[in-house]
Amino acid sequence: QVQLVESGGGSVQAGGSLRLSCAASGSTISTYCLGWFRQAPGKEREGVAFINSDGSTSYAGSVKGRFSVSRDNAKNTLYLQMNSLKPEDTALYYCAAADGAYCSGGFDYWGQGTQVTVSS
Repeated sequence: QVQLVESGGGSVQAGGSLRLSCAASGSTISTYCLGWFRQAPGKEREGVAFINSDGSTSYAGSVKGRFSVSRDNAKNTLYLQMNSLKPEDTALYYCAAADGAYCSGGFDYWGQGTQVTVSS
């Protein structure tokens, strides 16, 4: 069983940056696929960024070139560096883990979320 706790959300002006963290406990995450999702009010949850156990990454088109996902297996922590933030990035951001090396299916473990608000 993996427990995930996000931190680092907050309010920022458009063009600013934030770095989200997701601390894992209960199990080492080095062999897990990890991901960041977000859900804005009235919208479906969407996948934002994913990182496989080998460090390979993929991004939603809307954040490509602005967001960067990374993992520190020694610290059992996942990160999301968000630059050039836009008002449309406003959402509740969740981290998630899948019990498999590659992100090819559903996610088994979810955090509670951290709010990101970007003002224009």
